[in-house]
Amino acid sequence: MKDSIDNNTPDLFAEPEGLPDAHSDVALEEPAQPPVPPIITDEPNGEEPDEELAAYAKSAYLAYAMAVSKSRAIPDVRDGQKPVQRRILFAMREMGNEWDKPHKKSARIVGDVIGKYHPHGDSAVYEAAVRMAQDFSLRYPLIDGQGNFGSLDGDSAAAMRYTEIRLTPIAELLLSELDQGTVSFRQNYDGSFQEPTVLPARLPFLLLNGASGIGVGIATEVPSHNLREVCEVAAQMVETPSFTEAQMLDMIPGPDFPGGGQILSSDQDIRNAYTSGRGSIAVRARYIFEEMARGQWQMVITELPPGASAAKVLSEIETLTNPQPKMGKKTIDQGQTQTKTLLLSLLDTARDESDKEQSVRIVFGPKSSRIDRDEFARTLLAYTSLETTVSFNLVQVGLDGNPMQKSLFTILTEWCQFRVATVEKRLKFRLGKVNDRIHILEGRHIVFLNIDEVIRIIRQSDEPKSALIERFALSDRQADDILEIRLRQLSRLEGIKIEQEIAELMKERTKLEAILASPAKMRTLVAKEIREDTKKFGDDRRTLIQTEKRASLSEAAVLDEPVTIILSEKGWLRQRQGHGIDIATLSFKEGDKLFASIECRSPDSLILLSSDGRSFTLIASQIPGGKGDGVPAPSVVGIQAGTSIVSIMTGQPEDRVLLSNSGGYGFVTKISEMLTRQKAGKLLMTLEEGEKVLPPVLLPSGSLELQRYVACVSSSDKLLVFPLGEVKEIPKGRGVILMGLSNQESLKLVCVFEDLLTAKGVRRGRSIEEAPLFEIGKRARKGSLLNLKVEGLYATTVSK
Repeated sequence: MKDSIDNNTPDLFAEPEGLPDAHSDVALEEPAQPPVPPIITDEPNGEEPDEELAAYAKSAYLAYAMAVSKSRAIPDVRDGQKPVQRRILFAMREMGNEWDKPHKKSARIVGDVIGKYHPHGDSAVYEAAVRMAQDFSLRYPLIDGQGNFGSLDGDSAAAMRYTEIRLTPIAELLLSELDQGTVSFRQNYDGSFQEPTVLPARLPFLLLNGASGIGVGIATEVPSHNLREVCEVAAQMVETPSFTEAQMLDMIPGPDFPGGGQILSSDQDIRNAYTSGRGSIAVRARYIFEEMARGQWQMVITELPPGASAAKVLSEIETLTNPQPKMGKKTIDQGQTQTKTLLLSLLDTARDESDKEQSVRIVFGPKSSRIDRDEFARTLLAYTSLETTVSFNLVQVGLDGNPMQKSLFTILTEWCQFRVATVEKRLKFRLGKVNDRIHILEGRHIVFLNIDEVIRIIRQSDEPKSALIERFALSDRQADDILEIRLRQLSRLEGIKIEQEIAELMKERTKLEAILASPAKMRTLVAKEIREDTKKFGDDRRTLIQTEKRASLSEAAVLDEPVTIILSEKGWLRQRQGHGIDIATLSFKEGDKLFASIECRSPDSLILLSSDGRSFTLIASQIPGGKGDGVPAPSVVGIQAGTSIVSIMTGQPEDRVLLSNSGGYGFVTKISEMLTRQKAGKLLMTLEEGEKVLPPVLLPSGSLELQRYVACVSSSDKLLVFPLGEVKEIPKGRGVILMGLSNQESLKLVCVFEDLLTAKGVRRGRSIEEAPLFEIGKRARKGSLLNLKVEGLYATTVSK
């Protein structure tokens, strides 16, 4: 690697402008706290001016918030640990509780931590240690626990007197360089012990294990990542100062959660979260379908997204299939009923078969093997936490000592700066040790070459140290070492060892000085060490990244079957399975009777049209079935008091409908214009005072043609027939005049026909049906009087 780069290339390891030297202990370890200004009192009665009090309160609050965030809630970008986690790891190391030693009681560790470094409650320290030992909480656990440390289902860990812990091998990457001059130490709370201000992390643990925390006015949510991906990026960033954010995003596809799962969000969504430091992604459980005997099958969940557990999922299903009334209600609402009906129509069994061999195994059995598998899975994903959202909030204490939200690239850049500075300190510390050892060995070598004279001086001199220094030009260190040396070390064999050790140390010194003198060699060494640790501790990715559409409630499975929807005159709705229902067998509440029935499929959209010109949309499957009287329409849709339902209909979005009102106005619109997602409905037809909407007429398929005719009958039994093509097609509004009306007259019937029109009514007290005589007229005319009190109009032929 070249020792220098182009001056125009941005240096990733350049110090931020206006910040302390990143290689100094002050900048890397413990930045100064902002001073709290004193209260300035100018009032004669000793009362503070409002401005000064406000400034003091603001500064005091900010200082408090900063202290809490840094000392408790927010992790450090350098070692990725919060103070309590750092103190637990340090205390375990000091007690020799390392990965190759026997476990120690958790209570012993907790006592040491709160007694020496962390004067807080023992439960807080133990809970932090438990989380560091849970392989379902941390991607790379730092503590090896023995005993009950809780479960994914939310079970608590056993008391600390029962469990035992020790460090894991990967935790050595945080602690191995503590005694090599890499970080500064400070006094503990009572000044009796020393503790490190930060751990000399060899890898970016903030991103490997992630972090979450809530401070004062600030919070963090950093997801875990795969060690191989992150560390290869870190190694290349160290090696190549011109490494760009785009290159990083290509190498880190997304988070890697301890429990696996599948990330559904697009690459762009993930990149946006990484570049801004804030965002969210959708994560789904992973599942398989297991084949069983006689064509049966079952759905098995094998991996869960963060925050989900088998107990939580099964509890959600129990709540949905056995709902309880909401607060302040005596009965469950329509939405709960619909969800219950849907799930019970699909799901037969749900059980947790997780064990030691399979940490996650949730089994769902369908009602029937004929149910579509994808719809079955989509429904469970939509209604439970099997599909969830994971938030990004990349906040950490940076190199400047302040908690701040930063991009992933900035986080890695700051860690790389810290790592290079740490390795530089380690090498300088080692160089000092090497020089000191060479200095001592050179003194011993002088003794070996002049052994007789040295012995004579020691025996005869009153001040042998001064005499040796004067005779052989030794330093105080060398003279003290010679006087303390054992006689057995003066053998010929020991002399050879001294010469060999001096030669080896001289080579090491030359190598260290060369590295320290060359930034390029320094970066190469750091990158090499990162890759060596990656090779030792790296593993395969657990979380699959595959962009897919999220399962939504609107797309959840609905059992597609024939149903009949029944509407009573008083507005009660109910559903019956199948077609061809014998209406005569239906019973209604006293004083009520059938208003309309419609045959459709359970996933179909139904349109209710009210007398005030509003349309409402329902899914057929949302209407409860059973043998009861159903539910009142106002409990399902937002029909206004004093209005009634004039029609219930369904059709394809492109189908056309003729709408009219008692004022003689009307227009043609499409079914798609009548659909709405709002419970309060959609205002479709504008009415004047006293007018009401008439039942709509579903038009035959095809374009509007003149051979189709509109027949209108007024309240005075006048008939007007004109071509359908004269009616304007609009999405909504009042429309055009269909029939001219006199004062106190209203439009009561509208029909569309092609060949033959039949009128049903009463003449001279007799009920009759006949084809009335008429002439094709023009829209908006008054029509001609019929010799019949008309009660109904209908076409006797259908469209060819």
